[in-house]
Amino acid sequence: MPAVDKLLLEEALQDSPQTRSLLSVFEEDAGTLTEYTNQLLQAMQRVYGAQNEMCLATQQLSKQLLAYEKQNFALGKGDEEVISSLHYFSKVVDELNILHTELAKQLADTMVLPIIQFREKDLTVSTLKDLFGLASNEHDVSMAKYSRLPKRKENEKVKAEVAKEVANSRRKQHLSSLQYYCALNALQYRKRIAMVEPMLGYTQGQINFFKKGAEMFSKRMDSFLSSVSNMVQSIQRDLDAEAEAMRVSQQDLLSVSESVYTPDSDVTSPAINRNLIQKAGYLNLRNKTGLVTTTWDRLYFFTQGGNLMCQPRGAVAGGLIQDLDNCSVMAVDCEDRRYCFQITTPTGKSGITLQAESKKEYEEWISAINNISRQIYLSDNPEAVAIKLNQTALQAVTPITSFGKKQEMRCSRQNVKNMENDKIIPNEPSNMQDCTQLIAPGTPIQFDIVLPATEFLDQNRGGKRTNPFGESEDGKKDEEEDSLLKQMFVVRFLGSMAVKSDSTNEVIYEATRQVLAARAIHNIFRTTESHLMVTSKNLRLIDPQTQVTRTSFELASVTQFAAHQENKRLIGFVVRIAEALGEESMSAYIFESNTEGEKICYAISLGKEIIEAQKDPEALAQLMRSMPLTNDGKFMLLNDQAEEDGTVCEERGEESEA
Repeated sequence: MPAVDKLLLEEALQDSPQTRSLLSVFEEDAGTLTEYTNQLLQAMQRVYGAQNEMCLATQQLSKQLLAYEKQNFALGKGDEEVISSLHYFSKVVDELNILHTELAKQLADTMVLPIIQFREKDLTVSTLKDLFGLASNEHDVSMAKYSRLPKRKENEKVKAEVAKEVANSRRKQHLSSLQYYCALNALQYRKRIAMVEPMLGYTQGQINFFKKGAEMFSKRMDSFLSSVSNMVQSIQRDLDAEAEAMRVSQQDLLSVSESVYTPDSDVTSPAINRNLIQKAGYLNLRNKTGLVTTTWDRLYFFTQGGNLMCQPRGAVAGGLIQDLDNCSVMAVDCEDRRYCFQITTPTGKSGITLQAESKKEYEEWISAINNISRQIYLSDNPEAVAIKLNQTALQAVTPITSFGKKQEMRCSRQNVKNMENDKIIPNEPSNMQDCTQLIAPGTPIQFDIVLPATEFLDQNRGGKRTNPFGESEDGKKDEEEDSLLKQMFVVRFLGSMAVKSDSTNEVIYEATRQVLAARAIHNIFRTTESHLMVTSKNLRLIDPQTQVTRTSFELASVTQFAAHQENKRLIGFVVRIAEALGEESMSAYIFESNTEGEKICYAISLGKEIIEAQKDPEALAQLMRSMPLTNDGKFMLLNDQAEEDGTVCEERGEESEA
């Protein structure tokens, strides 16, 4: 017998769209079989009805033959032979009537009854289908309730109750799906028997009828019926073996641990694979339904090459959601939901926002998207390349989050190879400085701007009251008004580190590479958004919410500044700071902006030109004549800045993602 298509019980728990799609094929097959079975039953009932009518007809015929002699024919003389013949025919008809009655009874038992039992017993999978649908809906409701658990004000008791509810609903869905799948699998066997068995009974009944009436059938038909009977018995044995195997498999699948059903069961130390180049699973997709209203849809996502695909339940195939090449992924705080992340396009435009079910899924999705965005999947052995790049980057940098630990980390480290865009490239020409001459190996990296305690005391020393709204003092405000240049940009601080040289822009490129590599390896995606104010005197980082200055750099102390060669939204600058005992230290600061970094570099360059021009009134006057000015006498540049990226008009949240 050819193989029978069946649903895999092992895929019942995952409940993927592929399994649902295959399930719909089985359901469609069951519906077609039900319609055909009803039509077949009507035909068989008609045959059975005709056979019953034959019994009544032969019985009536026999009576009518015997009644002939009772008729008072006016010319009935000489009918004795006719009457005798009719008596004989009546006896034959009576014997045939007995055979027809036996045939009708045999048709009822072997033809009509099996097809009725098949329709009423095996085709009634609708009850299991309804139970499966109810269990699936309960699971979706419990998952939605779990996804809405607050992240900040977390209640362990409520979380445990909701997690238990999710586990119970998931177990219920698993059990109902296994029972439903087993019934559909068994139906594939039973339909073969149900189609053949009634006709086997019909044929055997007819043969028995004809054998008793007249030996009209040869032994060849007996041999054929014997072979059909053997086939039915063989299918029955296969069905019994498959039913036993499904029963054992069902018990094994239901004997798994509770962690299989409980989401985020190992939140403290999940086993995370950061070398994935493809990923699939359910995520919650954020959809904006109005100006301030949103909905979250639980959909099945998977990666295919460099694309992120989405496949709703019941769909035959998935559709493209996002091209991941050169994209960036960031963890975000969204509507007080846990495990949310956002995909940003290469142009800096915010893409889709997704929510994972657990910390493990959250970390692995971010790592997989990061690996795919590097186009590792195009290599011959993408898994090995991903492992090698992650190990190489891990050896290249060991970042920390505080400058206070610099001295502890200043130990000799092994020199690393130059990396650009996550690919190993040949050594630079001899006239270019080695990276160890630019940045000392093992230099710690700071990922957030935290003012040292001495600077904090200096800012708050004295009897003046600090304005709680972050507004500046009158003197400082007048000083800002006197500045000939004032330009604001929206930036996100990526990191800073000490450098050994400021003689070339290569130090900025190398610092950018090490900061980005450290963030990727250690999964540090959170960044702080600030407003970078460029004036003719200093650079100031301003909190967009409170307008408080986070830190400030004298423009004269900025010795190098440059935008990244490939990613134009990355910019960095080197600041030279005087320390005790006449020594100086140099630090590189790396930012990501909403606009091109070259525009910020142009503003810084113009500010330094103004500083030099202020030393000579004639040079300053010539510079002011060569540049457009605003109505209040300030330099006007980047007129389309607000229109292009909304750096001044838009106020964004304090926390965003890299």
